[in-house]
This record gives sequence, structure tokens and C-alpha cells, in this order.
Amino acid sequence: MTMEKPDAPSVARNREVILDVLVEAFAHTKSVLEVGSGTGQHAVFFARALSHLSWQTSDREENLAGITAWLDDAGLSNTPPALTFDVNGTWPNVTYDAVFTANTLHIMSFEEVQAFFTGLPGITATGATLVAYGPFNYDGQFTSPSNAAFNDWLQARGAHMAIRDFEAVDALAAKAGFHLVDDRAMPANNRCIIWRRRGP
Repeated sequence: MTMEKPDAPSVARNREVILDVLVEAFAHTKSVLEVGSGTGQHAVFFARALSHLSWQTSDREENLAGITAWLDDAGLSNTPPALTFDVNGTWPNVTYDAVFTANTLHIMSFEEVQAFFTGLPGITATGATLVAYGPFNYDGQFTSPSNAAFNDWLQARGAHMAIRDFEAVDALAAKAGFHLVDDRAMPANNRCIIWRRRGP
């Protein structure tokens, strides 16, 4: 009996606009690690469109069955089996030339966000591209009433969750050796932020 695949309705709404960014950002990329693959729907959509690269999914153990169901159903040659991965645990012993994460930084605690950036130099090559999608605050302010309401909803779910300040995240990226390349406005008051790893 095959597992019913999990469905995140937001994926259908945002995947096309994110792909427009990734087509450019990952044009010369060979291997991407997706941190926090969630349902696996983004991975299947992006890997199908970006057939020149290997799209490595990863998430906590409890999400792997759903991701695997999507990968197995798609049967793509450029999506290896999902990795069990937690930023607080053991990181992959592999080097990637890109990392992608969507709607994760506001779910993680800020300590986990720090752990995410601290770990990146160990798994990325010089010149690697980092793309993060989701809502961000600027100058300590929400960019819309809907983001403020979303933040209230997050806080009700868990005190560790919150929309992150762009400036704080960018500082973590810089400390990890990544410089800001682009910060693009996306629908529904989200952003797609691109960093690139500097040379030694």
C-alpha cells in the first residue's frame, strides 16, 4: 500500500515564482542541498525543471516518508534518496555548490538559524550559492499587516518561532563567508534572498 502524499497548498502558489529565481541562480549549479524539504513538492517541481543538477532533499526523520512518496512517484533521475538532517545534529559529509531552503528560518529557533549558517561552510564549495525563501522583517518592522498576523500565529504555535530580521540573517550569512547577491520581492509579502560564498 503506497502512502498518500502530503500536500502543502502554498507550494502550488509559490513554486513558479521561486523557479524563476532558481533558473538564474542555479544556472551553473551541479548539486543542491535543500534544507527542510517539508512535503517534497518543491523538490520534485524544481528538479524536474532544473534537470542539469542533482537535487538532494533533507529534513527531520518525521518528514522523510512524505518526501520519499513524492520522489518515488515522480521517478526523477536527479533526486537521490532524502537525507535525515537536523541543523543541530550531524551534517552531511558531502560538498554542495548550492543550498536552498524555503519557509524554514521562521520555524527554527534563532539558535537553530545560527546553527544553520554556522554549518554551511563545512558543506559548500567556494562560490556556492545560498537561496532562502520566506518572510523577513526589515529594520525590525513587519512588511505588511498579514506578516504581523502570521508572526502572531507562529508565536501561538511556539515561542521559538518568529519572522526573522533580514539584517540579523544577513549578518549570520556574512560571518559564514556568504555575501549578499540579491534580495527579491515575491508574492504574498515573501522574499527570495540570494547569497554567494566568497573565496578564501
